[in-house]
Amino acid sequence: MKTEIIKIDTEFIRLDNLLKFAGCVDTGGAAKFIIQDGQVKVNGEVCTMRGKKMRNGDKAQIEDLLIEVTSL
Repeated sequence: MKTEIIKIDTEFIRLDNLLKFAGCVDTGGAAKFIIQDGQVKVNGEVCTMRGKKMRNGDKAQIEDLLIEVTSL
């Protein structure tokens, strides 16, 4: 499994924006579709909320990519 670290300088980043920022999807619409389709796990559990607030230490998984959020 590949791991990508995303550093944020805010309190949180929304899950759909995180997927766009990490390059998993090209558009917010694509992010919405895969999230609502149950293809994304947050901290090991399927998450269907595209507005989920991802904070320092949270992890999102899509297929074989793990995205970890860290604060600057």
